[in-house]
Amino acid sequence: MGNIADTTVLNNGVQMPWLGFGTYKAEGNEVYEAVKIAIEAGYRSIDTAAIYGNEDLVGQAIRDSGADRENLFVTTKLWNQDQGYDSTLRAFEESRKRLGLDIIDLYLIHWPGKDKYKETWKAFERLYEEGSVRAIGVSNFQVHHLENLLKDSNVVPVINQVELHPRLTQQELHQYCREHQIQLESWSPLMKGKLTEQADIVEIAAKYGKTSSQVILRWHLDRGIVTIPKSVTAHRIRENADLFDFELTAEDINRINALHLDERVGTHPDKLLF
Repeated sequence: MGNIADTTVLNNGVQMPWLGFGTYKAEGNEVYEAVKIAIEAGYRSIDTAAIYGNEDLVGQAIRDSGADRENLFVTTKLWNQDQGYDSTLRAFEESRKRLGLDIIDLYLIHWPGKDKYKETWKAFERLYEEGSVRAIGVSNFQVHHLENLLKDSNVVPVINQVELHPRLTQQELHQYCREHQIQLESWSPLMKGKLTEQADIVEIAAKYGKTSSQVILRWHLDRGIVTIPKSVTAHRIRENADLFDFELTAEDINRINALHLDERVGTHPDKLLF
């Protein structure tokens, strides 16, 4: 992959950029300006969620950026309390209204929860069939959630977006998703900046004349994982996009894989109480 516009083809034929821009916990003018800077820097995939409370500003920034809508890929997510068939359809309309978009490119179930995600998925399938969304997927699903969902679904999720970084490599989940043509996508790919001083990564970065963050993001791409780094700092937004003039060797990738500690910055999906 040679540039920021490079895409992966999802299991329904829709193209999605390998690199996206995350907006978790970004609010007000900060998120508005960050999204505009990201689009200006070449990002074509923007990721938000109902619970982030910023869909309206993300939508405004997209409109004000001047970018052609058909060149952008917009993801949002259904929050836990809105799961269930009718409530999902209502929540989707609210998200669509806040974003100011007729069609959402990708709609995700944000967390698997306990017992409603199959019913929720039926509503997702309806939204997909009627063309309100171009693709549907899930977030934070473990293998057992995916197995349970696939037993009764008509549409295979295109994406599973999960926490993933060098200390949580998700190898088993990645293998399962590959076998079922589900594209794995990473949130918190930089582990909230906790890995920038990690010796192995610093050494690899020096070899390529890159930053630790760039090496970590490139590691995702070279493993075939879509990634959505988040920043509200202009120079970091641009730096995080400068990944397409180098590739890691198999040895580099294995060295980073070896940093796995099964360590999370977010909640384990099986420990959620809702």
